[in-house]
Amino acid sequence: MDLHYISATELLNRYQDLSLSPIEVCDAYLRRINQLNDKVNAFTSLNPEVAMSNALQAKEDYHHGSFSALSGLQLAIKDETYIAGEPMTNGSLLLKDNIASTTDPAAEKLLTEKASVIGRTTTPEFSASSVTWSNLWGVSRNPWNLDVTCGGSSGGSAIAVASGMCSFANGTDIGGSIRIPAAMCGVYGYKPPHGRIAEISPYNIDPYCHHGVIARSVDDTFLAYQNMKGPHPLDSHSYIPDNFSISSALPDVRGMRIAVSTNLGFYQVEPDIIDNLLASVRLLKQAGATVEVVEIDWDERIIQTAKTHQRALMGKLMLQDYGAPEQRKVLTPYMRHYLDKVEQTTLDDVFQANQHLCEMWDKIAPVFARFDALLCPTVATSKVPADYDYSVDQLEINGRPVDASKGWFMTYPFNSLGQCPVMAMPNGMCTNQVPSSLQIVGRPYQEAPVFAIARYLEQAQPIRWYQDHFPSFQSVGLSGNN
Repeated sequence: MDLHYISATELLNRYQDLSLSPIEVCDAYLRRINQLNDKVNAFTSLNPEVAMSNALQAKEDYHHGSFSALSGLQLAIKDETYIAGEPMTNGSLLLKDNIASTTDPAAEKLLTEKASVIGRTTTPEFSASSVTWSNLWGVSRNPWNLDVTCGGSSGGSAIAVASGMCSFANGTDIGGSIRIPAAMCGVYGYKPPHGRIAEISPYNIDPYCHHGVIARSVDDTFLAYQNMKGPHPLDSHSYIPDNFSISSALPDVRGMRIAVSTNLGFYQVEPDIIDNLLASVRLLKQAGATVEVVEIDWDERIIQTAKTHQRALMGKLMLQDYGAPEQRKVLTPYMRHYLDKVEQTTLDDVFQANQHLCEMWDKIAPVFARFDALLCPTVATSKVPADYDYSVDQLEINGRPVDASKGWFMTYPFNSLGQCPVMAMPNGMCTNQVPSSLQIVGRPYQEAPVFAIARYLEQAQPIRWYQDHFPSFQSVGLSGNN
């Protein structure tokens, strides 16, 4: 296997037995970035000298037995995450020269364990879109099909992981911003329960908001997550008791009770995505799990509930800091549209959204009373253009119009119910050569079943991702026709 696709967990083993040098791997990543980044636009900035210097230090540390948990791994960090002294533009021309003065808790923990940041990754402006393009950084593209979006808002991170440009990457998720790009790029994206990974103010009080991991395997996701989570003085919610450990034995899928929903009650979903979901269901049944298709009495009010919540906190902050007329002139069309909607949001809208959130849980609680986890698609279609703009473009699935902003991804219900852990993972291919993806949703704060199901499916499914199945970096067309 090429060095740039070796898993992070294997890299650490080989660094420790001195059969591979962190310098060789860092060089492989940098060559990969140089070869492909112009095609896919994953990075906003690179740290090649720092990365190589850290790799040299890691080599010395392994030789002297003084290494840390992540020594020698090269990370891609989203251009929304603060690292003191590094650029942080949030994809906006308004912040093109901004340098962070503080470090986010998640990044702080990774750096404490001697991970190295190889570069910063693209995000839509202020993470206000589920596709990744901005006036500052241009269009980021799906490595499996360059005509298709990589997803957003952690789009550059997912591209970097899928393209073999780093060991793993971080992401943030207030409506699916880890899982959407993980789904579109054929990698693993984990949104932990709220509070597991500490956040800065004011997102530390927002149960919709999560920091998380994008990786090429379940074990790599596990590794990264274990070194990002835990209490931090900046976040009172991060002190929730936690006994889920990387050393804990995962439960056996045999005997688990697993619910399945193809549409969460109201989504239009492409047939190829449903077919791949049902293929995963068959694998779980073969393993001895009890799997049952369930009806969930949710409806499209979920879309408005998520929009209202995001506008009420994040949107108000954006409006306060970047809503002046002279600032709006340089914003992307979708960001101007977003701020317009924020201005129209009322206190009654927030009240109605909170009431509906209670109803959402009431309707899914019986599912979690009977089942260990719920499976559903991550996205409803893979046919979204790379330069899609929800403020002006329309979208159809199965010949029917859907909400232009949120009608094509199925992630944000589990931001509304932010205490639920969710793993997005690849589970097949769509007709346009973009991976399909399923979500494994756990009961609140019960993470072990989610990882157990993901690990079983990873090993049982016929496609061996990033072992013998890799992105093509070609234009295939939205529907698979050149």
